[in-house]
Amino acid sequence: MALLEVDNLRIEFPTRRGTLVAVDDISFSIDEGEVLGVVGESGAGKSLTGASIIGLLEPPGRIAGGTIRLNGRRIDNLSYEEMRRIRGREIGAIFQDPLTSLNPLYTVGRQLVETIQTHTDLASAGARSRAIELLAEVGIPAPERRIDGYPHEFSGGMRQRVVIALALAANPRLIVADEPTTALDVSIQAQIIALLKRLCRDHGAAVMLITHDMGVIAETADRVAVMYAGRIAEIGPVRDVVKHPSHPYTEGLMGSIPVIGHRLDRLTQIDGAMPRLTEIPRGCAFNPRCPKVTDRCYSDRPELTPTGNTSAACWVAERSIVDQPRRGTTKSLGESQ
Repeated sequence: MALLEVDNLRIEFPTRRGTLVAVDDISFSIDEGEVLGVVGESGAGKSLTGASIIGLLEPPGRIAGGTIRLNGRRIDNLSYEEMRRIRGREIGAIFQDPLTSLNPLYTVGRQLVETIQTHTDLASAGARSRAIELLAEVGIPAPERRIDGYPHEFSGGMRQRVVIALALAANPRLIVADEPTTALDVSIQAQIIALLKRLCRDHGAAVMLITHDMGVIAETADRVAVMYAGRIAEIGPVRDVVKHPSHPYTEGLMGSIPVIGHRLDRLTQIDGAMPRLTEIPRGCAFNPRCPKVTDRCYSDRPELTPTGNTSAACWVAERSIVDQPRRGTTKSLGESQ
């Protein structure tokens, strides 16, 4: 069952020179207990999508169209106070830089206790005990002592563990994690990824994991949505997207990752850069950089279309599926019997 449903979401930024469309008509869902990875270059609209879900979209940005539903209830049109009650209790958030998520003037224990008491009926003593349990669960050593420490007394990896504890304080149904490992070194990244996977399994929470690192996605996510210029270029099970990408942009992302055991003289390179919001081309936004571009790509904008186990917004990918010989389909059916 889908816990989160995003339908035709559109995010705009009104300016003096006109309206800029940052997220353009995207739709996806996340099931209970599922990890959906959202990946793409800077400027693709990943973080704006996450911010709109947790109700922290910065003005003048606004949701101009579409709906966001959590467990069947529409939440994109709620007031600030109504959304504040949902945020923390039903939706947890983990941000990129733990220093900006923690108040440097308060101990981590005070911040945890306040969060727990805001969203539960626990008294001070019970909330403190719960805070110690959370710190222990996320791997903070000697939590009974460290609970009275200030954020600056923790390392970057330990601060991020505290932020994860804050996100889990009220046992939310959904966690939006925006680049949770970017500010950490590689060894600590692996620990945080393993921690997120274990906690999601133990708590049964669904996760929207936003990142630009396909390695993190491949290790953590069940499904992946690849975003480009405010739209979803491809979405599907992470194994299929990684092993058999359908969209040329996804192919470029996969080809740019070195593979252990395969010696290559040169990695794949995606020429050019993400278009600015004021300069998104007609048709497919990827057409200036695409090695497989056709005439239709310059005039018509493709929609997400099933391409095997994934869905891709690409005329070339759609044509390749249509052009496949029928005997291939018959063989597949025979093999599955």
